[in-house]
Amino acid sequence: MRTTAAVLGAAGALTAAQLGLAGAASASTAAPTEAACPMEVTYLSKFYLDKNNWVTNGGLRFGLKNVSKKQTFKEVSLKVQNTKGLRFGKATVTTKGARITQKTNQIVKIAAKTLKPGKSAAFKVSTHMLNTQKYEVKFTVYGKTSAGKKWACAVDQGTWGTVHQS
Repeated sequence: MRTTAAVLGAAGALTAAQLGLAGAASASTAAPTEAACPMEVTYLSKFYLDKNNWVTNGGLRFGLKNVSKKQTFKEVSLKVQNTKGLRFGKATVTTKGARITQKTNQIVKIAAKTLKPGKSAAFKVSTHMLNTQKYEVKFTVYGKTSAGKKWACAVDQGTWGTVHQS
């Protein structure tokens, strides 16, 4: 039997207990990026678990998308770090031009030399959920403008998961 873990992206996300769903989980979305930051962290809004609490269909997917219409960025990287309840397995790049630069059971980092407007760098990682009710990852983003200058994006791009910090 597959367990559904639906991720609710609303700011006031209901908990699984409030919804009355056995085996389901809610999650907060990543912290909003700065207004001047044309990068968007992408992730699954819904995923399924097998009977051993492994995410099905190859695992969780994370990425970084350039939502700018004109700006190209260099040396762009996205680091996804487990902070609670997950263990990462094999990571695979799902977009052309990107590569995995760091991989442990706690961290996966993807990098792209250039990220043109509308393009993204993404990966999937097989994931074992140690606790389906409490899990969280932290996003960290680095990069430069095409001129080699520091960009306007915050390094800390927030978290994703069910752990709500006060």
